[in-house]
Amino acid sequence: MIKFDENAQLGSVEGALALRPAIEEVVDGLCDRGYDLLCYLGIGGTWASGLQAESHVKQLSAIPVCVENAAQFTTTGNRRITDRTVVVISSVTGNTPEMVAAVQEVEKLGATVIGFVDAPGTPLADLSTTCISRPGNEQLKFFMVADRFMRNAGHFEAYDDYYAQLDAHLARALVDVEKAADEFGAAFARDHHEDPVHYFVAAGTQHGSTYSYAMCYWEEQHWLRSKSIHAAEFLHGTLEVVDRDTNVTVFLGEDAERPLAERVARFLPRISANVTLIDSRDYALDGISPQYRGFLSHLVTHAVTQRIDAHVEHLNRHPMDIRRYYRALPY
Repeated sequence: MIKFDENAQLGSVEGALALRPAIEEVVDGLCDRGYDLLCYLGIGGTWASGLQAESHVKQLSAIPVCVENAAQFTTTGNRRITDRTVVVISSVTGNTPEMVAAVQEVEKLGATVIGFVDAPGTPLADLSTTCISRPGNEQLKFFMVADRFMRNAGHFEAYDDYYAQLDAHLARALVDVEKAADEFGAAFARDHHEDPVHYFVAAGTQHGSTYSYAMCYWEEQHWLRSKSIHAAEFLHGTLEVVDRDTNVTVFLGEDAERPLAERVARFLPRISANVTLIDSRDYALDGISPQYRGFLSHLVTHAVTQRIDAHVEHLNRHPMDIRRYYRALPY
């Protein structure tokens, strides 16, 4: 397998899960104090991760939750955010301009900021009320925060059993998914590494990850034109630009919104000959109970797309860390 370090992958997931005691301590204190809103604040990929966490919470709990785009927040604000609000952020560099500006505004309101900032000593790390620094697995961190809030609210009774299974099995299970998906990833890359445009469709927690995949991976990192569409909206516009040769991939997860993606998947073969389905059900998660798979299906399909990315990068001879404009030009 190209560009695959099994030990690094195992260590990454295990390391993220090892943050749970620190996360629990912070969240438990906030629950004891009281809060009025759980808000995920991001831009680009971190905003997409917030969308995933919001979908997860809305399906399981009555906890008030929202997602704010940092750039929009600095222009419009959100009157729901108060000094009793918990804001969750994530950043690799710790200095994304839109995020710094937004968190500064949040600080003025007196909100509590839980920051997953990879680089200590950076503006976002310093602005966070609590900063936890460990790279990778942003979605897992966001979900651990949400799950603890839901557990403390009495909305996630299976919390202890669920995380016992994740601690014991998740890292190995996701590595096994990548291994199982490598042949598919290679074939998908061969078929699509030069696509003029590619549409990605998803729903539920898959929607945020698919938005990120289209924009942050295919557009930003591969320089391939793409678009993500929520499955609930696909049949209200996008279907009219699909023909026999249009490339469309539908991601199917295992949460409550799966039927929305299934509806699109059933329809598409009638109008396109280039339809691909990426279904988390096709991959085993050994050690994880079936009732928990819906909470994790976005991680499964992410493991699949990581194999696609490795092969697209190789075929196009374009390293994914090269940017033409992002942080290279003033804007």
